[in-house]
Amino acid sequence: MTEKKELHLPDHIKEKMFMVRNKAWYEEEYADCKSIRGRFHQYFVHGYLLDCSPWKRDADNCERWTKNQDRDSLEELIDSETKRREERLKPFTENEVWEPRTSPPGNWNSPLPEWMVEEYKTSYLGIKASEFKDLIADKGTSLCNIM
Repeated sequence: MTEKKELHLPDHIKEKMFMVRNKAWYEEEYADCKSIRGRFHQYFVHGYLLDCSPWKRDADNCERWTKNQDRDSLEELIDSETKRREERLKPFTENEVWEPRTSPPGNWNSPLPEWMVEEYKTSYLGIKASEFKDLIADKGTSLCNIM
């Protein structure tokens, strides 16, 4: 019987390991980036073709981490995901148009106007919600599952 060797990773790495995706994810992103459809989309949106090598490098690092528990590959993968995340959130963090709220508006849970309640009753969503409530009431069960 083979024993799993214990990994001793620093806390700053353990805290960010949730960012690491499955190797198949990185391979799929790389394939999509290199595809004709992906290239057309890149050219249409950005006006130039993007560099796909980070996805390939991440897939390779993920494989080295998964197979050999290579700590350097894991750290490089986490750095790459951190940079990707910062880039994705840049428009939000550098926004100067909207002021972030510190609390919800005072009337966030006030009742809906009567016309909206009446309109909801005859909408597709309202009808399906009513059917679902009836179904649950007939079975006498709840939607809460505790495992």
